[in-house]
Amino acid sequence: METRVAVISIIVEKNENTDKLNNILHDYSAFVLGRMGIPYRKRGISIISVAVEAPQSVVSALSGKIGRIDGMSVKTVYSNETYTED
Repeated sequence: METRVAVISIIVEKNENTDKLNNILHDYSAFVLGRMGIPYRKRGISIISVAVEAPQSVVSALSGKIGRIDGMSVKTVYSNETYTED
């Protein structure tokens, strides 16, 4: 199986939907390398970066599910390298 490292950047504009976000991230926790969240209280938003390693289809599915949550903006950046598990 080929995997890629990616960073999923999320801007949360509606904090009442963070439970949905956390449930989705929990479902994909096997692929999550790390997560950093920054509450930007002045603007009432949160900025979250999630580093993952997974097949591209899994990363796309994860970011797509997050993007369908009301009040979430999502962008994904992929590494150029692919990795193959033995």
